[in-house]
Amino acid sequence: MMDKDAVRSQIERIGIIPAVRVSTAADARFAAETVSVAGIPIVEITMTVPGALAVIADLVSAMPDLVVGAGTVLDVETARQCVEAGAGFVTSPGLDVGVVEYTAKQGVLALPGVLTPTDVMAARNAHADFVKVFPCGAVGGPAYVRALSAPFPHVRIVAAGGVNQQTAAEFIAAGAAAVGVGAELIPRKAIHARDRRWITELAHRFLNIVEEARGAAREDDHRR
Repeated sequence: MMDKDAVRSQIERIGIIPAVRVSTAADARFAAETVSVAGIPIVEITMTVPGALAVIADLVSAMPDLVVGAGTVLDVETARQCVEAGAGFVTSPGLDVGVVEYTAKQGVLALPGVLTPTDVMAARNAHADFVKVFPCGAVGGPAYVRALSAPFPHVRIVAAGGVNQQTAAEFIAAGAAAVGVGAELIPRKAIHARDRRWITELAHRFLNIVEEARGAAREDDHRR
């Protein structure tokens, strides 16, 4: 299993966290394997997936180069089970300080959901490694991420909720270290049809979008 520094490095390098929110364990394994082979060796297996803990444990065992995280973790007991299953990061839709503190103490990357400056401060004080602004698309999108990142330049922000091919570059330009993407990267129809090519094409598009947006941001920094 990767240590926290390796997980953090991988998320920062790739800049995309695919959220696997599907209806069966087999669907989750297919999605995880497909995005990994396509060049995104990171997946978030949400606790809404049937048998999610077993899926996490199986993927960690079978694919040691894949960062396997646990998503939609709502309480400390679930966080404990996810850590024991081998999750490389634990993320939630909102902020539960107890979950963040427990995850951090276990040496596992903590990625709580936040929405306000107060949330960001509480997450930082609980030793969160990243914060996930969710649902960012509903509260101003990239402009909100930019506004939130201004007073917290050292906080790593993941933008999630409202990220698609049209908005991903804007979120990166606004200061997001990474974006969380669900059905826009892993469409349900592609899962049901076991269409690897469709998901692979989307993965390549998102990788290119992030890479180009980061390059443009670096050029802007140089001009300043």
